[in-house]
Amino acid sequence: MNPSRAQYGQIVTRSAASQIADRLEQEILEGRLKVDDRLPTEEELAAQFGVSRPTVREALKRLAARHLIRSRRGPSGGNFVAGPSPDDLAQSLGTAFALLMATDRVSLDEMAVARLELEAICCRRAAQLRTEEHLAGLRAELEIQRQSNLTDQDFCESELRFHRIIVEACDNALLRFMMNAMVETLMPISNMIIFRLRDRKAIVEFHERMAEGLAHRDAEAAIAALSDLIAYIHALYARAQQARAAQLARGE
Repeated sequence: MNPSRAQYGQIVTRSAASQIADRLEQEILEGRLKVDDRLPTEEELAAQFGVSRPTVREALKRLAARHLIRSRRGPSGGNFVAGPSPDDLAQSLGTAFALLMATDRVSLDEMAVARLELEAICCRRAAQLRTEEHLAGLRAELEIQRQSNLTDQDFCESELRFHRIIVEACDNALLRFMMNAMVETLMPISNMIIFRLRDRKAIVEFHERMAEGLAHRDAEAAIAALSDLIAYIHALYARAQQARAAQLARGE
């Protein structure tokens, strides 16, 4: 199908720009517009949809914000269907996770359960598929985490890298996409809540047990350590919430 000859019909209800963006997104998701296809010009789209060029321009901005199209300047330029990178998509999903947390649509309990279930799957696969390079990466992060003079920020960054290695070792693109969005977004939120309460040595011990389980290809041992880690963090959530409630009661 030649996208420049597509006939979309006029838009008659709600936001015209929103509807145009949704219609073009549907064309992309259903494969009628493919990666690197050039979209019709603004003038052509305006005529096809029966709207003004500024309305089309707004619709194209919305598609660009969704990482679905990209612009190219010059004689052969225009708007082209983009192939969004996994990192772009993970960042968008991570932003959605953060918004759900910020608006209390997702509780700390739900966050802990979701992380445990998804990362347990990664541990199970990683126990079978991990390489010596993965194990070396985990051990290197453990050495960093054991440093007594490590800043909180550096410790948290090492935690992220540790869990990212496990996700990479599971060798599944979809799991990696979901877990990277969750870990990269929710772990910093979690750390902000509990960093004053947690014992770094306890965190490192849980990580050591996870790495040992993966080294011996013992998925259940790695998952048990992960479960204990999540339970420890969850208990700290409760303490942090109680402390916050006490502060509010005192009017602080």
